[in-house]
Amino acid sequence: MTAPLTPPHQPPHDPDWPPPPPPLSGPAGDPITAAEVGQGAVVTLVSAVAGALLGVLWLTLAPRILLISDGKGVYLRDSEGESAIGADGTFVLLALAFGAVAALVVFLLRRKGGIPLVLGLAAGGVLGSLLAWGIGTHFGPTADVVAHAKAVGPNVTFEAPLELNLGAAAMLAWPLAAMIVHLALTAVFGPRDPEPEPWDQPKPYTAGPTPS
Repeated sequence: MTAPLTPPHQPPHDPDWPPPPPPLSGPAGDPITAAEVGQGAVVTLVSAVAGALLGVLWLTLAPRILLISDGKGVYLRDSEGESAIGADGTFVLLALAFGAVAALVVFLLRRKGGIPLVLGLAAGGVLGSLLAWGIGTHFGPTADVVAHAKAVGPNVTFEAPLELNLGAAAMLAWPLAAMIVHLALTAVFGPRDPEPEPWDQPKPYTAGPTPS
């Protein structure tokens, strides 16, 4: 008597035995393409250029700090005013709005999303905020307060330079808003991965006659 060719722990070659299902696709998604990298670069560039508009709006809408000189020193006209906080708050609110709008536009143009687009929104937000800060401080009142006080004369009210006391925190308002809004839109309205197809349950194996 000869031993069976098929080991007892393995089923024989049976056309009725279903083949194993293919491996499911992972959550990583498709690899990043050169086109997606280019789109991320465009988002960065457009966002950075939009920072010029943010700077103009900040320069126009931010409350001013009023100073006055008595010929010997420069003082705040209203020592209890909150104009300095108002200037920072105006910048942050505008930056949050710009970030949300940028994320909405990017999502509407490309619902699939992707890492390059998110990185483009973040980098463009930082560059746009820096450009806005530079425009506001450059085209606003001069930073040389002493020379400005001498030019206008004593007992004359003049505006202090436009500054950001929050510094780096204000610079992050735009990119954070852009990434959070884009993530929320993608999670709620973005395309869904197809569900894996159900596979039939395997048929129970019935051993055939053992060849002799």
